[in-house]
Amino acid sequence: MLKIIILFIITALAEIMGCYFVYRWYHKTAPSWVLALAAVSLIIFSWLLTLHPQASGRIYATYGGIYIIMSLVWLRFIDQVKLSAFDWIGACTILIGTLIIILGWRSV
Repeated sequence: MLKIIILFIITALAEIMGCYFVYRWYHKTAPSWVLALAAVSLIIFSWLLTLHPQASGRIYATYGGIYIIMSLVWLRFIDQVKLSAFDWIGACTILIGTLIIILGWRSV
């Protein structure tokens, strides 16, 4: 299970980085060549999704939870925004749901 979670984290980081590079370019805080980094990040993200071991619907449902948590980590450490109590409560709730889905894979 640890291997699957690490793969989800890497997948989420690839997607977040790709979107972040576009965001930075769009707001004129990064040069145009950053769009190439965005494209590479998003291609890697798409490829990483193919490495997950379950049916696509389960992968996307599980990935969604990990993505939200990684987005909050990004918010805290890259954007330097302090997380609120609601962020923490939401992250814990999502983490529980995500873990339930992952544990359910074994019963399939």
